[in-house]
Amino acid sequence: MELSSTLTLEMLGEPFLLEKRIELLYAIEEHGSISKAAKAVPMSYKSAWEAVDAMNNLSEQPIVQRETGGKNGGGTTITPYGLKLLETYRVLKEEHTRFLERLSQVTDIESGAFKTIGRLAMQISARNQIQGKVESIESGAVNAKVSLKLKSGNRLVSVITKEAVENLGLKEGDSATAIFKSSTVMLAVPGEMQLSARNSIRGSISHITVGEVNAEVVVDIGHHDVLVAVITADSLKTLNLKEGSNVTAIIKSSDIMLGR
Repeated sequence: MELSSTLTLEMLGEPFLLEKRIELLYAIEEHGSISKAAKAVPMSYKSAWEAVDAMNNLSEQPIVQRETGGKNGGGTTITPYGLKLLETYRVLKEEHTRFLERLSQVTDIESGAFKTIGRLAMQISARNQIQGKVESIESGAVNAKVSLKLKSGNRLVSVITKEAVENLGLKEGDSATAIFKSSTVMLAVPGEMQLSARNSIRGSISHITVGEVNAEVVVDIGHHDVLVAVITADSLKTLNLKEGSNVTAIIKSSDIMLGR
């Protein structure tokens, strides 16, 4: 037994994009004719136009437009705005499907019991959560090395188990989130020292909050990506770190978790 659900978007409290209407829009895009699209879905010609009128009326911009004239007497086309809506719906549908798959994994429908459903809505306290694209996955006997390319162009390498890669369904090109605690981020002043850690990212300090014992240091690594490190106040003084200082953030690959 599996879980299933349709995806419907509302506008002004009214059903706007239903799956049947989405099918109709794709058919209009393919055939360029409302009559041919209605047959392909299928639905009546009258119902097809009623659906189109309802979508156009609810939308801020027209989704479907009629074209008159021409050798074949005109036709029906999807507007650029309508094409963007179709792409948005496609992305939402993928996420909706992924959610249902995860919900099925944590639900025992036969017994009516939930396994670990709380993790679906889990909020993570880790200060660093940065999204990127999976660039490569190198699998070993037990672990896998996953390289994530960030918006800034920097790369983060995470070492997780092969089982975790399979559970997440990770593959090259997927979006994933690198998650690591601020206490695992070390800071160093750029110099000649050589580091064994795989993740060494250069940036500049954008903000420092100093407490009695520790200091929170925010490092801008470019393109609105930031890392947060918590170091001792003594270390802050020893390294002579100030806002605007250039630093290298160091994170062990084993300290980086991945999520989707």
